[in-house]
Amino acid sequence: MRTEDFLRESAALPGLSGNEQAVARYIADAFRPLCDEVRIDPLNSVIARIQGRGPKVMLCAHLDEIGLMVSRIEEDGALRVGHVGGVDPRILPGMRVTVYGRETLLGVVGAKAPHLLTAEERKKNYKEEDLYIDLGMPAERVRQLVQIGDCVTLEGGFTKLLNGRYAMKTADDRSCVAILLRAAELLQRVDTAADLYFVASCQEEVGGYGAMTAGFGVDPDMGIVLDVTHAKTPGTPEYEAFSIESPTIARGPFLHPVLTARLEEIAKANNIQFQQEIVPRYTSTDADDLEAVRGGVPCMLLSLPVRYMHTSVETFDMRALEESARLLAACCAAIDDTWRDDLWI
Repeated sequence: MRTEDFLRESAALPGLSGNEQAVARYIADAFRPLCDEVRIDPLNSVIARIQGRGPKVMLCAHLDEIGLMVSRIEEDGALRVGHVGGVDPRILPGMRVTVYGRETLLGVVGAKAPHLLTAEERKKNYKEEDLYIDLGMPAERVRQLVQIGDCVTLEGGFTKLLNGRYAMKTADDRSCVAILLRAAELLQRVDTAADLYFVASCQEEVGGYGAMTAGFGVDPDMGIVLDVTHAKTPGTPEYEAFSIESPTIARGPFLHPVLTARLEEIAKANNIQFQQEIVPRYTSTDADDLEAVRGGVPCMLLSLPVRYMHTSVETFDMRALEESARLLAACCAAIDDTWRDDLWI
C-alpha cells in the first residue's frame, strides 16, 4: 500500500483512546500481506509478527487519537464535552466534528460570539466549559440519538502541501504506524534473524496502557518505540523543537544507552541523517511504559518531527518519514543473537 494512501485513509477513521476498533481493523488488514501473523488484542492494539529465530524485538507506535466525549446535553440540545487525551480548547471553536451516537452525526463547535463577551472575558483563552457542539436539530431529537459518553472526533482533512509536506489529523501517531508498515515492506526481501513484532498500540494518549499490555504479552528482549516530536515553528524554544526534515534519536534515562548508540551507528552507516534529542526525564511516549514491563525491556526511541501537534493540521515531511522507515528496517536487519549478550557488557 502506498504510504500516502494509508495516511489518508487511516486519518478518516475514528480511533479515540479506548474506542480504536475501526482503525485497528484497518491497520491489521494493512499488515496482513507483510507479516506471518496478525491479531488484535482485547484492548485494540494490533500485533503483527515477522517470525524470526533471534532476539524478540517489539516495534511500537500508537494508533489512538485525541478527541472529545459527550458529558452533558443542554436544554436546547447543545452538547457539552469532556476531553479524551490532550485536547487544547483554543483549537476547537469553529471546528467541524463527528458525534458517534445511535447515528453518525455531523456538528460544529460553538462558543459565545466575541461581540457578546465582556472586556474581561476577551482576555482569557477558551476553556472546556465555554464550548459546546451544535448538531442543528431539535433538543428532543438530539436526546433520541445521543447519550452521555458518546465519542466525538475532530474533523481533519488530508492536505498535500508543497515540497513533500503533508498536513493531517492523527499524524500523532499514525504517521509512525505508517513507518512501521513501510519498514515491514522494506524487510520483505531480507532474511532477518530477529523475531519482529510490529505493534500499533492503543490508549497511548491516556497513559500508554496498550504498550504496557501488548509488551507483557509479547515479552520482548528489546523495544523500538516510534512517536512524534515537535518540529520547529516561529517562536519555539531552541532545544525543544527540531528540523522537520529528519528524524530524531532520543537519549535519556528511560532509554538504553548502548542500544541507542547502536541505532545511531546504523543510521550513520546507512547515510541516514538524524538529530539527537535529549529527554532528561520521562519521554511522554510508549517507551516510558514498555521499558518497565515484566523484568524490564531496554528501549530505543525514534521520533518524527511534526508541527502543530494535537491539532487537526499536524504537519510532517514525507522524506523524513521514509528515512525513518529505512532506519528502522536497517536496525531490524542488523539485530541478531549477538545483541542478546554483547550489548550489555
